[in-house]
Amino acid sequence: MLTLQNVTIKFGGLTAVNEVSAQIDRGVIFGLIGPNGAGKTTLFNIISGVYAPTSGIVNFDGQDITGLAPYKINGLGISRTYQNINLFSKMSVLENVLVGCHTKSAAGIIPSVLRTDNQRLEESTVRQKSIEILEFMDLADKGNFTACNLSYGEQRRLEIARALASEPKMLLLDEPAAGMNGKEKEELSETIRKINAKGITILLVEHDMKLVMNITHQICVLNYGKRIAFGDPEQIQKDENVIEAYLGGGIDV
Repeated sequence: MLTLQNVTIKFGGLTAVNEVSAQIDRGVIFGLIGPNGAGKTTLFNIISGVYAPTSGIVNFDGQDITGLAPYKINGLGISRTYQNINLFSKMSVLENVLVGCHTKSAAGIIPSVLRTDNQRLEESTVRQKSIEILEFMDLADKGNFTACNLSYGEQRRLEIARALASEPKMLLLDEPAAGMNGKEKEELSETIRKINAKGITILLVEHDMKLVMNITHQICVLNYGKRIAFGDPEQIQKDENVIEAYLGGGIDV
């Protein structure tokens, strides 16, 4: 589904991602791991269009998306969350998900002002779809809550719900377990599996190695911007380069 070919990005004299190649198969949960500063989020930003690579090619679902604007990449079927929660904090939970539906909405300004039959039908359809997403994410009873009043774990789930509203083929999750307690991480693992079971390919950046090893099918490891290992979780845990990258202590799972 996604292919990276010698992707490189330089910021002045710093090479943040250095000739990284990888292939993500359709329907998998794919982990992208590495020590702090390894280039994981930078690679996420290249895939989602925040950064254009200095060189290399990003191909998604048979189409070259290298350097495309984020909204165009989202329209093609890639949606993402962020390391830091990035909700519309003063809007309701339901409104946050409705915003995520905008890329699939066809009504323009004039039909919206005139409240045409087609516009009202689309509005009703989008609202029902958003409610169904909240139900799927176990947030249905919080639809009228202001987003900032949710618990930390619920805000994380809401951000994922908003990302799902654009009907992605691939979902990019950037450290979704950051700041969560043990129970919330267990719930997140089940949520990711549920999303994947719907046929959505998932690319996951995460520092919690227990979570990564338990739910991913394939893993790519970065260190200092370069790919140092690729394989299934069992192979990655035994890889000498990976063990060395994690300060010689192995990977605690």
